[in-house]
Amino acid sequence: MRIHVLTIFPDMFKYPLHQSMLEKAQERGHVDINVHNLRDFADDRRKTTDDTPYGGGCGMVMKPEPVYKAVDYIKKKFKIETKNISIILTCPQGERFNQDMAKELSEKHTLILMCGRYEGVDERIRNLVDREISIGDYVLTGGELPAMVIIDTVVRLIPGVLGNRHSIKTDSFFGPFLGYPQYTKPPVFRGLEVPRILLSGNHNQIELWRKKKSLERTSLRRPDILKN
Repeated sequence: MRIHVLTIFPDMFKYPLHQSMLEKAQERGHVDINVHNLRDFADDRRKTTDDTPYGGGCGMVMKPEPVYKAVDYIKKKFKIETKNISIILTCPQGERFNQDMAKELSEKHTLILMCGRYEGVDERIRNLVDREISIGDYVLTGGELPAMVIIDTVVRLIPGVLGNRHSIKTDSFFGPFLGYPQYTKPPVFRGLEVPRILLSGNHNQIELWRKKKSLERTSLRRPDILKN
């Protein structure tokens, strides 16, 4: 998979993309992540990527020209076929990001993530993207953090990225319920004991216990999931 990020703050991605799983996934060739500075595609000397809104109002609006030029450049340089690409705008007005969406995106050959900023983007940019994604009902300074969340969530679903593929299936939101409680050594810590069933070696009973706890946890913490 290839992931391209369009942003006016490329340094924000310098360290997050080169830590832990994301770094290993790139080293092993599972994903190729490229961060592009939108200012490199601006036409004027000042590398302007935003301007005042027509009709008046506060704040600035991201210009369409740099975004279109950047996408054209990526498509041409990397010889991308339109049918296997998803161009995404991160913005608070988009679809709420979830695990099903992450799985769908992980099956794409190429993702282009456009990081929104300021009061928003010129509406003509929306003609270019095929999906708008929000990571929650709140407003961030820009779309860079949502882009990082999307990248992290999607990359871990790419076959071969995680050492144990089965671990994905026990994640919260992978199935219909939240994950079950997890324990590790020591068996007793400050008077708190690991449930005996987990030490029994009876895998059938352990599986039933886990399913029960998963259902209980979902009912208590996210009853909306059960309603759906």
